[in-house]
Amino acid sequence: MMMDTKHQRVGVFIDVQNMYYSARNLFDRKVNFGNVVKKLVDKRQLIRAIAYVVSTKAGENIPFFDALKGMGIEAKEKELKEYFSGQKKADWDVGIAIDAVEIADGLDVVLLVSGDGDYIPLVRYLQHRGKIVEVASFRETTSSELIEVVGRHRFTNLSENKRTFLMGDSGHDSSAPLNTVQKANGGLSASSSDFRVPPAESEAAKPIADEDLSPNERALNN
Repeated sequence: MMMDTKHQRVGVFIDVQNMYYSARNLFDRKVNFGNVVKKLVDKRQLIRAIAYVVSTKAGENIPFFDALKGMGIEAKEKELKEYFSGQKKADWDVGIAIDAVEIADGLDVVLLVSGDGDYIPLVRYLQHRGKIVEVASFRETTSSELIEVVGRHRFTNLSENKRTFLMGDSGHDSSAPLNTVQKANGGLSASSSDFRVPPAESEAAKPIADEDLSPNERALNN
């Protein structure tokens, strides 16, 4: 007997680094994370939504964190690490996997917002435990194997609805008015327009020429 979807308990795990660079490299836009959670959870029960962010010491992501929290999305941050070799690295793969496993007992559905194929072992483990796993990301930067593992019917290609899942050139979603929570926080667009994700190696984060980087990002690369 299939469960009525409105009674499904959903946990959302957002790989901000992966999504930020995918949206930027593909469309030169920013992701509307509020709409991603709202539209994909739909009428089901949202138990937790967590966004995993890489930050710098400057604290320039604080407005973005505040906007997420205002929409009921928890923000977890990890500081960008620089090694003696000059390499900069920060990723949340292990952290997201640990949280998903720990929270899974209270969920029916795990919604992973990322296209990174590194999550395939996590997906298989959760499926083995009887959980429904869904993936939402941009098809152009998503691992084909990841899609096959979750099943094409459980994959949402955000590229097919850019007006909903991406913000406009001015940094806001021009397709719909702000909801009550967004207005209370001055709108996600206002808060996230200054958001900068530090560069880190990922499947979606392909090298970008220096002239395409903001001043802050050039400083991080030096």
